Amino acid sequence: MTEAPVTSRLPDPDKPPKIERLKKRPDFLKAAKAPNLARGAVFMQMRPRHDGDPLIRVGFTATKKIGGSVERNRAKRRLREAARLLLPLHGRPSCDYVFIARGGTGQRAWGRLLDDVKTALISLAADHDRAGPGHEPAPHAPAASDSSVSG
Repeated sequence: MTEAPVTSRLPDPDKPPKIERLKKRPDFLKAAKAPNLARGAVFMQMRPRHDGDPLIRVGFTATKKIGGSVERNRAKRRLREAARLLLPLHGRPSCDYVFIARGGTGQRAWGRLLDDVKTALISLAADHDRAGPGHEPAPHAPAASDSSVSG
C-alpha cells in the first residue's frame, strides 16, 4: 500500500503567494469593518479570513471626492501597480486587503506612494501579529492630519 503525500496549506517561502481581486460588494463591506490604516496618500483595510487558504485577495476603490473619472482611474491604476509590487513581499496570506485612494494618490511621487503602501502593509501585519491568532486588532484611529475638523 502506498501512502499519499501529505500536502500542507502553508505557503511555500520560495513561491510568492497567489493574489486575486475582490470584485463583489459584500467582500468590500466585510473589509470595511476590519482594521484599517491611513498612510500618506493611501487608506488601507486588512481583513484576516481565518480560512486556512493562503490566497491573498485585494480590492481597490476611489470615491468621487478624489475627482472626476480620469483622476479616480489614475489613482486606482497606481494603487494596483503598487499592490502588484508589494503584496507578494509584505502581504499576509489568508487576508483580504482593500486599497482606498485618498486625495493626492494620483499626483504623489511614485517612490513616496510605494513607501506609503509598504508602511501601511507592515503596520497592519504587525498589528495582526500582536493580536494573535483568531483575534482582530482594533481599528486605527485617524491621525490628527487625517481629521476633517479644523481647530
